[in-house]
Amino acid sequence: MITNSTEEQKGFRGLRVYRLAYETSMEIFRMTRKFPHDEIYCLTKQIRCSSRSVVSNIAEGYRKSSYPKHFVSKLTDADSECSETTVWLDYAVDCGYIEKEERASLIDKYRSVGRMLDAMMKHPEKFKRFSSSDQPAGN
Repeated sequence: MITNSTEEQKGFRGLRVYRLAYETSMEIFRMTRKFPHDEIYCLTKQIRCSSRSVVSNIAEGYRKSSYPKHFVSKLTDADSECSETTVWLDYAVDCGYIEKEERASLIDKYRSVGRMLDAMMKHPEKFKRFSSSDQPAGN
């Protein structure tokens, strides 16, 4: 669970996009616990992996935010993982594992994540971790 400590608000955990992506991936985790056991190595693994990858790419991108091209590249990966996750949600509905309303709710959240990622990619300078005066030694 994500907490609201002051220290966590300073890093990637303080980003709204990270928090929404994390919470949504946890919803997917809880949802997939109800999937049939024979899906454990197929649909369950795929959707959990892609939903978590959204979050991890945001975190990795944040750490690279002093290098705009690397930052945008990781955010692009996160956005791609959002799209992949929505495909797995389509399969979950068509296989009868979740209801259309649950899929719609999760897809809406990923659309919000995608919009936030898009805004970040268009303005990477707003997320630069270090100015030239406080760049760590050796970098």
